Amino acid sequence: MENLLSVEQAAERLGGVSRWSIYAWLSKGRLRKTKVGSRVMIAEVDLQAFVAACNEEPVATTAVPQ
Repeated sequence: MENLLSVEQAAERLGGVSRWSIYAWLSKGRLRKTKVGSRVMIAEVDLQAFVAACNEEPVATTAVPQ
């Protein structure tokens, strides 16, 4: 069974961001949620994937001389 975090726990794991930031990311689809009854939970693996996606380096494009 995967480890589920509450919105407040996820916010704390992200260094104390506000829970409203978490809700905003959830509503925009940037962070995946898991519903347990009426509670919104976040799987730890989804939180880790979110952090990894936020830290990806943009791919540098080099101009090809013509």
